[in-house]
Amino acid sequence: MLREQGLPKPGGPAFQKHPGDWVTAADLASEHAILEVLARRAPGIPVLAEETGGDRAGTMWAVDPLDGTRNFTRGMPVVGLSVALIDGGMPAAAVVLAPWLDLEFTAERGRGARRNGEPLPTAALVDPVSAVVATGFPFRRKPRIPRYLPVFAGALARFEDLRRAGAAALDLAWTGAGVFDGFFELGLNTWDIAGGALVVLETGGRVTDWGGDDRSWLAGGDILAGSPAVHSALLELAAQAPEG
Repeated sequence: MLREQGLPKPGGPAFQKHPGDWVTAADLASEHAILEVLARRAPGIPVLAEETGGDRAGTMWAVDPLDGTRNFTRGMPVVGLSVALIDGGMPAAAVVLAPWLDLEFTAERGRGARRNGEPLPTAALVDPVSAVVATGFPFRRKPRIPRYLPVFAGALARFEDLRRAGAAALDLAWTGAGVFDGFFELGLNTWDIAGGALVVLETGGRVTDWGGDDRSWLAGGDILAGSPAVHSALLELAAQAPEG
């Protein structure tokens, strides 16, 4: 099992790169290991990674070495790693790991998605009234709160319940797996969402930005995802929110 492979326990010292943006030795070690493997196994493909940066390209890797770093620093095991190959402006292959939860999600464009090696079924036809939807708060981008809060309030009224786990890559992978029925957030980065979003797409869900564009979400970072009916409900809520 993943937890038997000498993983460090969540927790430990961290420092802030920017307000609310934390990094630990585990982030840096994880990214170094991922980049070493990619350089050896997929040489010549550009990489866009959270800690070391990189250049965007038509074909590139998007790497999030530790998604949910604040969870990690607090000893909360809801922490993910995401590596996605982007080609033609959309994710083409991806893996999202939750090593402290023994979870591995994989997806390949046109070939479906898997959880711990088992194929994931097509997204269920969920009535929004009974949906459980995940979200993330724009805590690093306070000026976007006025756009976010009306959608949050509308979602709380429209759906059965909401969840906030604190790791977007896992929120999206869980949405594709049917643990959640949808997900919405503002201002994420490409590496946060590319891998998990492919799991959603490969299980028959929809992914767009808050205006309904099914491609600009990857670079823009404003994302709505979910099974078709839940995504439609999220899109209706987003349409009523102020711009900004």
